[in-house]
Amino acid sequence: MLKLIQICLFRVSERFNLVVNLTAENLALRQQLNVLTRNQKRPKLKERDRLFWVILSRLWSGWRSAVVIVQPDTVVHWHKRAFKLYWRRKSRSDNRGRPAVDPDVRALIFRMADANSSWGAPKIHGELLMLGLVISERTVSGLLRRYRRKPPSQTWRTFIKNHMPDMVAVDFLIVPTIRFRMLYVFIVLSHARREVVHFNVTANPTAEWTAQQVIEAFPWDTAPKYLLRDRDNIYGGRFRQRVQGMGIEQVVTAYKSPWQNAYVERLNGSIRRECTDHVIVFGENHLRRILKAYFEYYHEDRTHLGLDKESPKERPVSNRASPDARLVELPRAGGLHHRYEWSEAA
Repeated sequence: MLKLIQICLFRVSERFNLVVNLTAENLALRQQLNVLTRNQKRPKLKERDRLFWVILSRLWSGWRSAVVIVQPDTVVHWHKRAFKLYWRRKSRSDNRGRPAVDPDVRALIFRMADANSSWGAPKIHGELLMLGLVISERTVSGLLRRYRRKPPSQTWRTFIKNHMPDMVAVDFLIVPTIRFRMLYVFIVLSHARREVVHFNVTANPTAEWTAQQVIEAFPWDTAPKYLLRDRDNIYGGRFRQRVQGMGIEQVVTAYKSPWQNAYVERLNGSIRRECTDHVIVFGENHLRRILKAYFEYYHEDRTHLGLDKESPKERPVSNRASPDARLVELPRAGGLHHRYEWSEAA
């Protein structure tokens, strides 16, 4: 009996020592964990760490009192994520959803949408059927909704090309003088043949003066249908009223978008590079004479890339009539440029 009591007491003391050891070890680990949390605010956890706490939260009801490195709500959030991932993988099938649209067909749909701004899904779908490409109209409509961020519109290139015979562009060119004054050159350019319809020079441009230049450029019933200009303040109320009274519709470019008035901007660059950068201007009359000579060369002699290497006034080709013909050099624009023709030897 005594021996049995001794065995029971031994077992109890052993169990007590085990509890004491576990408690001491727990305290030691918690103290070290507190030190780590003071030195490192947000420890980096891996997926296996998150999985451990998710499983432990399902098996142990007292896990909330033991977690220190993260908030209990974070573990709950991990559990929800694991729940979604589990059912996503479980419900996944090899043949799920609609078949993906071929990348080439998708690119072709976007290409048609860009090139034909007024086309909707029915027209594009019909064109695809004519090409032997089988696709649902609803699929085309969904792709267009995601692709087009704003209502479709024709490009500036298309607009200018369609209205080129009935459109002119206006702009100002600034030229410095020998006395460091600024002269303003107002230019009216016809888009049809890149021809300078009118130009004039002034030191003090106003809306009234600018409107008068448009009237002088288009006397009687020769006014164009469209006038392309930028947003310069010089085109004030008086200018707009006079132009509107002539039956001209004004097309205004976007803010800080000179490329939308590309033809006259390119002309201004050509005038600078080919003429005004090589002379010193004395005054308004001097600049008028210089530009008059340059525009004669520009219209009658200079070849243009946009006109397939022709001149605005259709310069005839000078063929070499005989082997004895000699090349003649004709100065233009005060000798800044030249025209070359074949001439029969005397």
